[in-house]
Amino acid sequence: MAASNMETTNLLKRKLSNENNEQASKKIFRSNPRDKTRNCPYLDTINRNLLDFDFEKLCSVSISRINVYACLVCGKYFQGRGTNTHAYMHSVQAGHHVFLNLQTLRFYCIPDNYEIIDSSLDDITYVLKPTFTEREIAVLDLNDKLSRAYNGTTYMPGIVGLNNIKANDYCNVILQALSHVPPLRDFFLREDSGGGHPLVQRFGELLRKLWNPRNFKAHVSPHEMLQAVVLCSKKAFQITQQGDPIAFLSWFLNSLHSALNGTKKRNSSVIYSTFQGSLRIHTRTLLPIDATEEEKQQLMEDEDYEDKVEDTRFLYLTLDLPPPPLFKDELTENIIPQVPLSSILAKFNGQQEREYKTYKDSKMKRFQVTTLPPYLILFIKRFTKNTFFIEKNNTIVNFPIKNVDFTEIFQPEQRDKKHAIYDLIANIVHDGEPGPGKGTYRTHILHRGSGKWYEMQDLHVTEILPPMITLSEAYIQIWERKSEESLSKNGS
Repeated sequence: MAASNMETTNLLKRKLSNENNEQASKKIFRSNPRDKTRNCPYLDTINRNLLDFDFEKLCSVSISRINVYACLVCGKYFQGRGTNTHAYMHSVQAGHHVFLNLQTLRFYCIPDNYEIIDSSLDDITYVLKPTFTEREIAVLDLNDKLSRAYNGTTYMPGIVGLNNIKANDYCNVILQALSHVPPLRDFFLREDSGGGHPLVQRFGELLRKLWNPRNFKAHVSPHEMLQAVVLCSKKAFQITQQGDPIAFLSWFLNSLHSALNGTKKRNSSVIYSTFQGSLRIHTRTLLPIDATEEEKQQLMEDEDYEDKVEDTRFLYLTLDLPPPPLFKDELTENIIPQVPLSSILAKFNGQQEREYKTYKDSKMKRFQVTTLPPYLILFIKRFTKNTFFIEKNNTIVNFPIKNVDFTEIFQPEQRDKKHAIYDLIANIVHDGEPGPGKGTYRTHILHRGSGKWYEMQDLHVTEILPPMITLSEAYIQIWERKSEESLSKNGS
């Protein structure tokens, strides 16, 4: 009898031990996500065609930015992961089980609540947060191969359409043009998007998406970038109202410079080292026509009427177009006036004196460029405002797109010492109604790897022949100074 009781006790102990071992094994199995994901039954429910990480990372129900997950089945964003959270309820109600934490970039199965680790999901995290190595950045301008998006469309990295949310094409053309300025692009491709000023962070994220060779689609929405613009500009620039690209460009470059802790020194930020040039302004104040000789003599002794010389710096040069003819005869009524680029650049050669009127007096000014930047931005002033309305000057500016010699704007004794051969890399055009806040904008971009030019207007991207660029009504241009090494190779 005692032996029988002993056997029963040992049997119960073994059974209890087996149960404990089984429970322990389950805990180990649950705590080791690598083992669990081998049998995860939901990975094939992921729909990459519905995934879009270009918009604000907000819960679609609570509009919260905290602990947001993307459902990889339907593409919507939900908050939380625990019981009764929005992501949990969506999983239970819709039967969607694979989620991505948009902050930590970790995948989870909900409502089972275990982490998924699988290399087949790496492409999703890369689309959400593309990264570039130094080597990848170094060869960007050598690539001439098309990439294929997940949806089957082909595109050239860097030549990617930007969505027009409502009326933000004036911002899109500037963002596209700046994305092809190598020092600026390379700097922001390297930058860590975590933390920092929102403008710097969002611009870096946008550039990494534009140059991503493994996109799911062949276009990008600048929604988060533009939200940062609206916020940082205190609504001076909107996405629901057309604006002026040159005003946006000026604000954007100066804001980036400040956000990067730039100072007045030229090399204090990538903005100044890339675009800043120097200018000398000679100013003399005109004496009133109706003043007597005695009054003129007194005024000439006034400090305000002394000739002044001021050294200043610029991020872009404003070029004035000659006024179009007031009257047209039968032979010229259909002819659009034209002017060489060199003629309107002569404003900055220090020889031409122009009158500028103020409410108080009139001043004569001469502008002399003393230093040209590596990347020169030209603003061709096409709009003038009179008493009743805004007029547009449709004069065509004639220019070659390669090997343009800008040394003519320097003084003769300086020309031999200055190196200023430039190639065009971006050309922004205004179309439609007169006024910077009206009409539409498009841009021409040079893709260095292929040597081809592309016309980009929001989502529309088409190849364009170089002669067509010179026939457009150019509004803003970016020129790149050629290195002495490239000039020696080409025999220029």
